[in-house]
Amino acid sequence: MKRARIAYKGAIHEASVSDEGIMTLNNGRTIKENEAVWLPPVAPRTVFALGLNFADHASELAFKAPKEPLIFLKGPNTFVGHRAETRRPADVTYMHYECELAVVIGKSGKHIKKEEAYNYVQGYTIANDYALRDYLENYYRPNLRVKNRDTCTPIGPWLVDKEDIANPMNLAMRTYVNGVKTQEGTTKDMVFDIPFLIEYISSFMTLGKGDIILTGTPKGTVDTKVGDEVVTEIEGIGRLINYIVGDEALERKKSLGIKSSSNL
Repeated sequence: MKRARIAYKGAIHEASVSDEGIMTLNNGRTIKENEAVWLPPVAPRTVFALGLNFADHASELAFKAPKEPLIFLKGPNTFVGHRAETRRPADVTYMHYECELAVVIGKSGKHIKKEEAYNYVQGYTIANDYALRDYLENYYRPNLRVKNRDTCTPIGPWLVDKEDIANPMNLAMRTYVNGVKTQEGTTKDMVFDIPFLIEYISSFMTLGKGDIILTGTPKGTVDTKVGDEVVTEIEGIGRLINYIVGDEALERKKSLGIKSSSNL
């Protein structure tokens, strides 16, 4: 099943979708997809993000693939929903997308073995974890200014149940900028796969229901500009649409009292 979180007529709803694109809200009402304001399909708790988890992406950044997972944390301020706007700061010279498979944890656990890892997964969604490369300090420390900007991580549209994804480690990944395909890869090329990551993280801390693991991106990242439409797509999960805007657009919304989907 595909599930979403949306805002509609001043309230937040959970929703499912039919093959015809009709959304059924948790109160039984049905609406069309274009009538909803899309929110992150899961309210993020602790979010673990993998750096350089695809060897080809590490190579295009002139790094070697890590021998141990390179993980950093992301704050809830970074997340916005499907069809939301992401701010490109005026002083940034290189800001690229990152199409990533997001693994949503379904129940709490610690010291989870690889063989049991998928028992702790609720489902999967798509994340586009933008990076502001101007501020990358070094290989070991992807600092806050690179990956924790407000609105810098669209996520969604759907949370897809794990039972509906036969093999999450063999899914095609693509990104399109203004309709042109700029990135293509597959989850099978991850350096550290999903069971390994769940075992690794849970070996020293508890993974909780609603935690999310962003599993990294393949090669093919390019700079994005104000006005671009960026679509990140993962086989079997969907297409996440996002728009790049400048400082003026978000400041104008702020002055009008319009909240972004990350504030809902």
